[in-house]
Amino acid sequence: MRLLTDREREIFLLLIDGMETKEISDFLFISEKTVRNHVSNVIQKLGVKSRVGAVIELVRLGEVNL
Repeated sequence: MRLLTDREREIFLLLIDGMETKEISDFLFISEKTVRNHVSNVIQKLGVKSRVGAVIELVRLGEVNL
């Protein structure tokens, strides 16, 4: 079972690639607020406190690869 939605995974892979919120929103044709909402949802799902913490936990869980 996958923990993330396809969009959440897509956004975190772009974050891992070094893109900023604005760049992701432009790339995906969504608002910056939507990007931040997806990031916030993932942080909440994982019970971590930051984007970096989320990335570390996603790698640990095998949800994303670096």
